[in-house]
Amino acid sequence: MAVKGNLLIAQGGGPTPVINCSLTGVVREAKKHNKIDGIFGARFGVEGLLGEDFIDLGKEDEKTIAALYKTPAAALGSCRRKLTDADYPKILRIFKKYDIRYFLYNGGNDSMDTCKRIFDIAGGYDIKVIGIPKTIDNDLVHTDHCPGFGSAARYVAVSAMELARDVESLPIHVCVMEVMGRNAGWLTAAASLAKRSEHEGPHLIYLPENIFNEDKFLDDVKRCHDSIKGVFVVVSEGLKDKDGMPVAQSGITDGFGHIVPGGVSQYLSERIIKRLGLKSRSEKPGLLGRCSIAHQSHIDKDEAYMVGAYAVSCALKGESGYMVSIKRLSDEPYRSEPELVKLEVVANKERKLPAEYMNKEGNGVTEEFKKYALPLLGGPLPEHAVLKNIKVEMGGY
Repeated sequence: MAVKGNLLIAQGGGPTPVINCSLTGVVREAKKHNKIDGIFGARFGVEGLLGEDFIDLGKEDEKTIAALYKTPAAALGSCRRKLTDADYPKILRIFKKYDIRYFLYNGGNDSMDTCKRIFDIAGGYDIKVIGIPKTIDNDLVHTDHCPGFGSAARYVAVSAMELARDVESLPIHVCVMEVMGRNAGWLTAAASLAKRSEHEGPHLIYLPENIFNEDKFLDDVKRCHDSIKGVFVVVSEGLKDKDGMPVAQSGITDGFGHIVPGGVSQYLSERIIKRLGLKSRSEKPGLLGRCSIAHQSHIDKDEAYMVGAYAVSCALKGESGYMVSIKRLSDEPYRSEPELVKLEVVANKERKLPAEYMNKEGNGVTEEFKKYALPLLGGPLPEHAVLKNIKVEMGGY
């Protein structure tokens, strides 16, 4: 049963184009219930929780809350802090000090692990803990997809369409586009949605689920270049060799000990130049893909709001120790609904692109992936003109 007290929400990990939509859903739903006294937000994730750095979201005016819907990045601030065993007793003391009876954490894999651990240490203290999913990487398990993916996938697809036209218009080089995704290739695969016909780019797509073989990659590029000249390649930042080592890396690790990838498009462009003697250049949208409001998917936006509001309503029904997930009901028309999944089966788990979504050559994706991803983009992609190349005959003038 619900108990009277305060609600605290925090945002963790990398931002998405719709993470603030979930925040909007939380605030608006929480305001409907008299069991919730105060609605607080922790500044910069668990850093703000440990530092007791809270803001009073309940006192924000509705105009500001509404504007969150179209605001990029994490409005509360985020972090990549891995909690230690010594942090949890302090967190419990803080919950008691501020009468926090509802704790919601909006994040990805590592954040769901943090959420589970907080749930585990509650003991006899009556607090409801719910995880709200988000990640552009789309790699949380036990959910059809993650809020944030649809918008970032749309950005990647539109950017790939535009870059493909550029490569076609001056077909003198190979262009290698690098897309975010440390271990899972969902976002990189979204570039395939730009391809409208066999001859159009992207011509080659390389995902981190497959072992990367440089010699085969260069053979693929040469074969394409011999046929069409201007070659457009899309690669994941997380490509790894047969030993599991990143093809390119920044030399640093994040707060959870993960190797930070980076520079794979530049590295591969240099290999194309040196080993094939072809002109090549690299492109890396990077963080732009996760903060672009211009390409925000309305499906993604609405679902992000939905999981935020649902987290509050479930907590008030006494649910705790769960993450909200999304269940797809149909593709045409697209429909979904929220449901709950236990944190213990989600925390620190990664969902990678399944084999049936990747082609057998290891350099592209299948139609099954496109069928899965297209509804999440929130509408058709732009239509580009294709000239018919009707040859001028002098007799016609």
